[in-house]
Amino acid sequence: MWFKNLQVFRLPAPWKVDVEQLNMQLASQSFSNTGSGDMQSEGWAPPRNDERLVHSVNQQLLLLLQTEKKLLPSSVVNQVTKARAKELEEQQGFAPGRKAMKDLKERVTDELLPRAFSITRQTWVWIDPVNGWLVIDSSSPSKADEVIKLLLKCDKIPMESLRTKVSPQTAMTDWLAGNEAPKGFTIDQDTELRAHTEDKATVRYVRHSIDPDDVQRHIAAGKQCTKLAMTWDDKISFVLSENLAIKRIKPLDILNEDKDQRTADENERFDADFLLMASELAKMLDDIVYSLGGQLADPLAA
Repeated sequence: MWFKNLQVFRLPAPWKVDVEQLNMQLASQSFSNTGSGDMQSEGWAPPRNDERLVHSVNQQLLLLLQTEKKLLPSSVVNQVTKARAKELEEQQGFAPGRKAMKDLKERVTDELLPRAFSITRQTWVWIDPVNGWLVIDSSSPSKADEVIKLLLKCDKIPMESLRTKVSPQTAMTDWLAGNEAPKGFTIDQDTELRAHTEDKATVRYVRHSIDPDDVQRHIAAGKQCTKLAMTWDDKISFVLSENLAIKRIKPLDILNEDKDQRTADENERFDADFLLMASELAKMLDDIVYSLGGQLADPLAA
């Protein structure tokens, strides 16, 4: 398994975590299917085919947040409500008022909810207590916030936002201006440059060779790099964004060369893939933070 997007948080390294205690704390927030009258439910689900909510392999932890949401389009509710309102008007001789329409719409919603389709979303969480990483596989900060809110209900998870001494925007702009990536990285073909003016003029390169002279003209005009596609150590390609989110993670062939030689047992193969991902991403994150001047200490932690 490989995470596709990384929302990254820090833990003390090493962090002494009691896996059994964490499993019990998560159990109080375990997932249950959406009730007939509920629009959404969320909670922790077992990452593997057992009852444990914390999957632990060689001190690396894997969690899974599951969300179920009912699909009940407002257009459907409005259409049924309008039809019911017309029936009422014919029966009583006058149109329902504002309060009556509001009550009618609520009754229609309650009636339709049990028959609504549901969609399920899974969000993976990797915790590396050895190297001090807590990573959420999501491209959306708001979805990551859902995970963090639940995790903060557990006692003594000392996570904090990842902040670096040099902002990604400043560093990426400097790398492009000098046409030189930091040690261990190469610059790929996708990038985005955006102006800080009111119109936020934006230039994007998508699977297109980046012309250094062209980029330098945009930077001289006041644009800064907000997204940059890179490759780390010839092993993993990704896109670094201005808010330190890492997107479009893709392990390259060098990491997949020995897959055919691995065990055929599904559980052992899953654990081997998870450990490979954890090992390589931990090293990549260390190098990214180093290339951004190192971690900026949290002033509230003092």
